[in-house]
Amino acid sequence: MPEAQVLRPQPAAPTGPPTGEPLRDAERTEPLTVGAGAGPTRASSPPPPGVGGGPGVPSGVPPEQPRPTSRRRLPVLLAAVLVLVLAVVGLVVVRPGPVERWLADDPAAPSAEPPEPSPVAVLAGTDVGAPTPATDGLRAVLDPLIADTALGGRVHVSVTDALTGQQLFERGGGTGTVPASVTKLLTAVTVLTARGPGYRIPTTAVAGARPGEVVLVGGGDPTLAAGAKGFYPGAASLKDLAEQVRTALGGMAPTRVVVDSSLYSGPRLEPGWDDDIPTGGYGAQMTALMLDGARKDPKAGQGWAERVSQPDLTAGRTFARLLGVPENEVRSATAPAPPAGSTEATDAPEASGAPVGATGPGAQLGVVQSPPLIRLVDIMISDSDNIIGEALARQVALARGRPASFAGAASAMTEVLSELGLPTEGLALADGSGLSRRNLISPTLLTETLALAASPDHPELGGIFGGLPVGGWSGTLRDRYGSVPGTAAGAGTVRAKTGTLTGVHAIAGVVTTAEGRPLTFAVLTDRVPADGMEPARGALDRIAAALATCGCR
Repeated sequence: MPEAQVLRPQPAAPTGPPTGEPLRDAERTEPLTVGAGAGPTRASSPPPPGVGGGPGVPSGVPPEQPRPTSRRRLPVLLAAVLVLVLAVVGLVVVRPGPVERWLADDPAAPSAEPPEPSPVAVLAGTDVGAPTPATDGLRAVLDPLIADTALGGRVHVSVTDALTGQQLFERGGGTGTVPASVTKLLTAVTVLTARGPGYRIPTTAVAGARPGEVVLVGGGDPTLAAGAKGFYPGAASLKDLAEQVRTALGGMAPTRVVVDSSLYSGPRLEPGWDDDIPTGGYGAQMTALMLDGARKDPKAGQGWAERVSQPDLTAGRTFARLLGVPENEVRSATAPAPPAGSTEATDAPEASGAPVGATGPGAQLGVVQSPPLIRLVDIMISDSDNIIGEALARQVALARGRPASFAGAASAMTEVLSELGLPTEGLALADGSGLSRRNLISPTLLTETLALAASPDHPELGGIFGGLPVGGWSGTLRDRYGSVPGTAAGAGTVRAKTGTLTGVHAIAGVVTTAEGRPLTFAVLTDRVPADGMEPARGALDRIAAALATCGCR
């Protein structure tokens, strides 16, 4: 693929992903497994990433404004947090092949296969006693790299000491910049704060206004599957829900399915999304009820995937088939109010099943639950899943009593970030995925968010590190840090979320210096030429790699 060529996915070719540059952060992250006493190991090779494109950065992006540097000291032990998070990831990711034996429920079980060698650690160790890089030293190393013309006309940078929260270097650090998919870091932190890591999103079925009428009520779970196996591992199943409904109805046969997706309000597509998002395979109509992230084919790989045009009605028709109801008896409406004194599933996410004998209008007939939010956050970050990003942003809105819309989610996320004491100057949010070009986030907000997530004061936020790709090893960074001159030092030491739209390239994450000091960093640029993706990525990687080699004193 010529690196100067940007291709768009074509709506006329729905049977598979087009070829071209992997934009829109629809990249896939390999599953990581963790062996005892070792770092993550590489799983089976992923399919190639998908393709996207879009117009240039909109006019009206504000000029760079200086901002007083924010200082906050956090008693952080990032190394311990990362070890804990990696251990948790090992429990929830797919464990391919013989590697599963390392974490098997019965390690003493006999096996005819020869034992495999222990996996090799890939993440650099940290040293809480390591010296902190000096600002002047960082400036001497980073200034020439930031001046690389491949990064376009606007490059904004922040570097923070992860152990203290002190900002060590910034260049336009407080300036809002189009962030692309690094927006998902803020979505992760705000939803874990607002809902908690263990929260599960319910999908319910209730009795309709007429006998035999079943109402399928969407709660915003984007991972819901039709059967036992869908696109997302561990997803709730409509088949399970249908079985609960049959039990609750006893001998009464369902005659009609009503689809209630009224939990979400406002437009189904964000106005700042590029025109080809609905057909480009990386976004979808956002509805409170959908199957497999609105994919037409749940077996489609990560990245590009054709999406259905009416996710809620598609799910309703699938539910009707499972109940033996004709598809022409599926319609959209609002569920009847629950009977007085009943408990709604949204207030009791741990509940399942239906009250015995309760079949009056609005009575719950069944409920299924999504995987816990910590797993959804991990998938969102590791796979850069835009649909999950939007769904989680709406969970922030719901937790704060705001409308579950693009605007309500943006307002609620901003509120949570402010309450966490994070610097929101220059922040403008329009969505939770980063697909919108109306988003503006400062590098300083990103580095301080990462430092806060590593703080023992907020253990519920540490899960955001589990999904971060590792340089030269996994996910969006698997093929980076090594092939481009000046980047090899970042392999195994850089762990970061990437962001890509046409003209927009960003990276934010954690890096360990050569002496073992953990740093958080963010580099955002939103005026790169449309044909400059590969040079811009190389320039970003050289900056992160320089931090990995830096004593900078």
